[in-house]
Amino acid sequence: MGIAVVTGASRGIGLEIALQLCRRGQRVVAVCRSRSPALEASAARIESGIDLIAAQAGPQLAALFKHDDIDLLIHNAGVLHEDRVDQVDPNAVRAQFELNALAPLRLTAALAPRLARGAKLALISSRMGSMGDNTSGGYYGYRMSKAALNAAGVSLAHDLRPRGVAVVILHPGAVRTDMTGGHGLLGAEESVRGLLERIDELSLETTGRFVHQNGSELPW
Repeated sequence: MGIAVVTGASRGIGLEIALQLCRRGQRVVAVCRSRSPALEASAARIESGIDLIAAQAGPQLAALFKHDDIDLLIHNAGVLHEDRVDQVDPNAVRAQFELNALAPLRLTAALAPRLARGAKLALISSRMGSMGDNTSGGYYGYRMSKAALNAAGVSLAHDLRPRGVAVVILHPGAVRTDMTGGHGLLGAEESVRGLLERIDELSLETTGRFVHQNGSELPW
């Protein structure tokens, strides 16, 4: 059995993904900037001190996993800054692009040689990156960065298909986490159960879809 790699795994959705995968008996590698007590209490192998937006992050992870086959790669790490049209901070927008969109692309490219044939790649996106579903405006940096991640996910689905790697772009739902200030419609445990169901059913026949954790397909 290969490993499952989860980024942003010290808290929130990423932590819950790591915990549920561990309970399944999966060999989990939790990638994070800093450890948390809950993560340390898990069965996951922890790779901390990783700054995903740093230039060396890709080579660093490639070196850490040089003897591993990756069966599942989940890009979960992300950041959200609230903004309005009269309060757009270009630096905050860039920061969201760096972590939410560019880091998953760069890290996937760096780890592609370690992806086993039949491996799965999951991008934790957001329906806030959907232009067809935008009914409220605002959140410019977050929406733009998630739309960019969605675009990257579709291209990755095409480019990784010949290697036997399937890709899914996932909306976790409105989840109560630190990033949302504890607001949301469902807890991380329920959200992650749905996310893992969507990953379980992923195949090359369904690669490149943008889906809600509840299974419904989302508009781009």
